[in-house]
Amino acid sequence: MREARGSGRAGLARPRPERGTPPAGVPVPRARRAQLHPGAWWLWALALGTAATRTTNPLLLALLITVSGYVVAVRRLHTPWARSYGAFVKLAAAVLLLRLAFAVFLGSPIPGTHTLFTLPEVPLPDWAQGIRLGGRVTAEGLTFALYDALRLAALLICVGAANALASPSRLLKSLPGALYELGVAVVVALTFAPNLIADVRRLRAARRLRGRPDKGVRGLVQVGLPVLEGALERSVSLAAAMDARGYGRTAEVPPAVRRTTAALTLGGLLGVCAGTYGLLTAEGGSYGLPVLLVGLASALAGLRLGGRRTLRTRYRPDPWDARAWLVSASGAAVAALLILAGSLDPGALRPGVVPLEPPTLPLWPAAAVLLGLLPAFVTPAPEAAPDPRKEPTT
Repeated sequence: MREARGSGRAGLARPRPERGTPPAGVPVPRARRAQLHPGAWWLWALALGTAATRTTNPLLLALLITVSGYVVAVRRLHTPWARSYGAFVKLAAAVLLLRLAFAVFLGSPIPGTHTLFTLPEVPLPDWAQGIRLGGRVTAEGLTFALYDALRLAALLICVGAANALASPSRLLKSLPGALYELGVAVVVALTFAPNLIADVRRLRAARRLRGRPDKGVRGLVQVGLPVLEGALERSVSLAAAMDARGYGRTAEVPPAVRRTTAALTLGGLLGVCAGTYGLLTAEGGSYGLPVLLVGLASALAGLRLGGRRTLRTRYRPDPWDARAWLVSASGAAVAALLILAGSLDPGALRPGVVPLEPPTLPLWPAAAVLLGLLPAFVTPAPEAAPDPRKEPTT
């Protein structure tokens, strides 16, 4: 009777939900599914950076910076690593000012007739020919330095956009198996400095609350020792956690596969370097792109074979969906069209400074740059930032 009664109760009882599933009637959060693959953001940003290296037109470079900044403004998440975009913008501004300072004090290889001012020139020995300190500063030399520095600044801002849009942890999880250990080392190294800064701020605030000095040599010494101790403890805990999760363990592969992997990876990296050099120089425009594509294919094949040595699984891998293809294709289209424009009309993308003339905005290269705005419309909008004044409810 008891067994029958128990079986009857079991048959009438409601099934218990699995651990981690929300109760009935509560929608499943889709924030993770709505996020874009981090590799797509990096491909889009690197393609915009490639487009920036193909031109010195300040109008096109300013348009590239505006496009990347707009996408970051409307699509970055409310996370600590998303705030790195401002640091890259400040770095780009510092590079711009430093390049102009070099042009003023060390001179410029561009001859000019429009003298702005003249600095006292320091005489140098004969072995330092071609270098000068001070002297005449021309408008042509400053304009050439401004164009060149603006190109590097646009490249830095595009890399900053990738850092602000792509999650480092998700990007690490999406790396191939052959690069997993290297990616873990890079992520650990990059997170060391923010943790160190957070510890310093926390300890200085604690010392101020206790009425103790937190500035000067004495305060630095008394704050530095606890910070180093905390960093050492964190390193030991991280090493123990990585060892417990099997970090560094590899599988056995045949010697022929290892040699093939090394040959493909090394040859692919050499091809990528040679192809990139060809694309960045005017003389290598004919062979740069084919060599780069062959090098990329060889390197990817080597990484595919090298992934057999790493035994790891992915929990909820990020899918590469149609939106990731659209974002990557928009950046690739910008880079390809500007490379084509540079071969068809190089004067529009590289305005001259001798004689000094105002730059003009080429229409169809500018329209090609606007294709980089596609991620702002095809990717999901980030969730609203939580209000810090509201207490979390349980």
